[in-house]
Amino acid sequence: MNSFEDLIAGKVKALRPSGIRKFFDLLEDMDDAISLGIGEPDFVTPWHIRDAGVYSLEKGFTKYTPNAGMMTLRREISAYMLRRFGLVYDPAKQIIVTVGGSEGIDLSLRMLIEPGDEIIIPSPAFVCYEPLTIMAGGVPVLIETKQEDNFKLTAKALREAITPKTKAVILPFPCNPTGGIMEKSDLEAIEEVLRGTDIAVISDEIYAELTYGQHHVSPANIPGLYDRTIVVNGFSKSYAMTGWRLGFLCAPPEAIKQLVKIHQFGIMSAPTTSQYAAIEAMKEGDRDIEAMRDDYDRRRRYLVHGLREAGLECYEPRGAFYVFPCIRSTGMTSEEFCEKFLLAERVAAIPGTAFGPGGEGFVRMCYAASMDDLTEALRRLKNFLDGIKK
Repeated sequence: MNSFEDLIAGKVKALRPSGIRKFFDLLEDMDDAISLGIGEPDFVTPWHIRDAGVYSLEKGFTKYTPNAGMMTLRREISAYMLRRFGLVYDPAKQIIVTVGGSEGIDLSLRMLIEPGDEIIIPSPAFVCYEPLTIMAGGVPVLIETKQEDNFKLTAKALREAITPKTKAVILPFPCNPTGGIMEKSDLEAIEEVLRGTDIAVISDEIYAELTYGQHHVSPANIPGLYDRTIVVNGFSKSYAMTGWRLGFLCAPPEAIKQLVKIHQFGIMSAPTTSQYAAIEAMKEGDRDIEAMRDDYDRRRRYLVHGLREAGLECYEPRGAFYVFPCIRSTGMTSEEFCEKFLLAERVAAIPGTAFGPGGEGFVRMCYAASMDDLTEALRRLKNFLDGIKK
């Protein structure tokens, strides 16, 4: 053996590192830098939720839980899905608790994919879908969504992408990085395309509680999609619980039975302390969701207005906590813009290209930051843009 590298799977070596990490690494040695790059709430987990986790530790509740998660938590998730979204899921047969939404996506892809199966992925979208598809032996088929379509997946584009090898379509809405959403009529059109096929839907709804001006509609709310949809959700964004690493899947019983098998061999069970905290979040956290969403909405409107005032075209996001302004007017690529902006003004944004095709000419900025930071970031952006014009 010449080198251990010779032993590493080619499909892993071929994966590109996350386009987001580069900018985090550059930030490390910068004083007075403002990060609009990280997709994380700036809120601390509400105290009553943290207290439930602390109490579970004080009581010594530190054993493994059932593979699918504590039944008490699954019952609360079932009640939450009915209360918030009008969806009925049997806690014993249709819900599994995962280590974050990311594990849920990975489990879903590994359960579905046979070598060579195609997975349709709207793009730009969250960075993990494509590499996880490849590592599961699948073939990512990327569909570029467009600003003129409000970054939605259109029925026409989906129909044109389907082949005999298509196994599933990922619906990443509300969308990271664009803030685009799918409304009921959009999902009904998707259902019409999928009707009569054996194509599954993986619906990443981690931002379901963060929609502005309308209520989130899940593909599972559409009668013809319920039986083919795996809903991916979690606690990170809605309850500011990113570090607790807890998510869940809701799916048909046949899917959950197989998902639990993969989960039990790879993970065994989600963190016990986090599950106790999550029970409290599900029971008493609705007001926390509303308060945080109202605050994000205020920041969303402020940042969109500020970007437009600075001279950048900006689609008004209707979900998540990101804006996706167009920077083509600067004459720079997305990567160039973000590097120069960071080095000149010490503000981190993420190039749209980090999120796949269709991202060139755009950058992602996260407004889960303080109003002081957003105000200062806009001041520095104006200074940066003024400098380009000179």
